[in-house]
Amino acid sequence: MIYYIYFDSYGHARTVMSEMELSEKYRGDPEAFCRACADSGAGRPLEHATGHVGIMRFDDENDLRDYLESLGDEITGFYGCESESRPYNF
Repeated sequence: MIYYIYFDSYGHARTVMSEMELSEKYRGDPEAFCRACADSGAGRPLEHATGHVGIMRFDDENDLRDYLESLGDEITGFYGCESESRPYNF
């Protein structure tokens, strides 16, 4: 299944919509979905929206859920010293 995921300006996934929902609510237009999620419909052009819509394909909703739950693991792992990090000399 194809999913449209709105990521805010910080890269956090905020809204997820399936291809079917997108066609029902926004007539299949990802830009309209982005504009609605970014609240840029109030006179601001889409180019000034700070978020973006990612289009991703997953086999089922469980894969989607696993992906969404894993977001941020790389940051948590880095600060939790779970991965190799090297000191920088400035």
